[in-house]
Amino acid sequence: MSSHLSYKDRQLLAVIGDEDSITGLLLAGIGHVNEHQKKNFLVVDSKTQVSQIEAVFQEFTERKDIAILLINQHIAEKIRPTVDKYQQAFPALLEIPSKDHPYDPSKDSVLKRVQKLFGDQ
Repeated sequence: MSSHLSYKDRQLLAVIGDEDSITGLLLAGIGHVNEHQKKNFLVVDSKTQVSQIEAVFQEFTERKDIAILLINQHIAEKIRPTVDKYQQAFPALLEIPSKDHPYDPSKDSVLKRVQKLFGDQ
């Protein structure tokens, strides 16, 4: 199996985020439900268990149809060890700000890895 084949089917964005972030991205057209009734997004609120966030993160990072996984940074903080362990190229993992939680570059796992590569830490 050539590596080209494994990447061409990755056409979806997936999102783990708060209601405002998910709503905005769904309005932008990223929503998808596959033939197994699996969604490509998880709305996280105060009642969402950390174990559920972890499980959906694992599911999204193992799916072969997802190219990019967006996660609100304040939600990534809840599962930081799992996020920091994730090192695959696909799906690419991006931490994004939310309306109530500004982006903090010092917490971004990808940015930390890049800084290590270039010796900026």
